[in-house]
Amino acid sequence: MSAALQVTAFGLTLLSTLFLLLATCTDCWMVNADDSLEVSHRCRGLWRECVTNMQDGVRTCDQYDSILADHPVKIVVTRTLMITADLLAGLALATLVLGLDCITFFKEDPGVKLKMCYGAGAMLGAGSMLGLTGSVWYAVDVYMERAMLVSHNIFLGVHYDFGWSCWLGMAGSTGCFVASVLLTCCLYAYTGQSVSFHAILSQVAFSPSSRCQPQRHPQPQGRTGTSKMYAMDSRV
Repeated sequence: MSAALQVTAFGLTLLSTLFLLLATCTDCWMVNADDSLEVSHRCRGLWRECVTNMQDGVRTCDQYDSILADHPVKIVVTRTLMITADLLAGLALATLVLGLDCITFFKEDPGVKLKMCYGAGAMLGAGSMLGLTGSVWYAVDVYMERAMLVSHNIFLGVHYDFGWSCWLGMAGSTGCFVASVLLTCCLYAYTGQSVSFHAILSQVAFSPSSRCQPQRHPQPQGRTGTSKMYAMDSRV
C-alpha cells in the first residue's frame, strides 16, 4: 500500500509539474476576442502578447520589455509566484524520486526514504499554494478588468476571458496539492497504522503470558520428625 501511494503521488507530481511549467512558459493567460467582427484573437501571457488573424491564421507576437522594466502588478506577482512554484515542484519531484521504495538509494535505511517523501510532500504543498495564488490572482484581475469595461460601457464588442495557460496553472497547482496530501497525511496514516500493528504483534509474541511456561512438578513434602528419627535409628 505504501508503494502504491508513492507511485500515485509520483505520477501526479510529474504531471502537475509539467502543467506548471507549461503555464509559466506559454502566453495565453488572458484571451481578448472581438465578438462582433471576429477579426482577431489576442492572447496575453506573462512574457508576451500574441494576436492571431482569424481570416488567414497568421499569428504575430510582441515581446514585453525587459524583466527589469516596469510592468503591471498582475504580471510581476504572477511571474514571481509561478517561477517559485516551478522550482519547488521540480525540487520536490527530484526528492520524491530518491525517496521511492523501488529506488535503491538509501535502501538500507527506510526511515531516511520516508523522510524524503514527507519533505517532498511539504515542498509540493508550498508550491501548490504559491501556484494557485498566482493563477487565481491573475484570473481575478482579468475578471475585474472585464467588469470595469462592462460597467463603463467601453467597447463591449471585446470581452476578456481566462486563457488555457491560466487553467493549466490552476490544474497543476491543484495536482501538486493532492500529491502533497498523499505524501503527508495518507502516507503518515498508513505508516502509523502499520507500525502500531507490528508493535502489537511483537508485544503479543514476546509477552510472558504467551510463552510456554515449563511445567512445575509438585515437590514432595518434607519428612516429618518421626520419619527422621526412624531414619536415624535405623542407621547402625
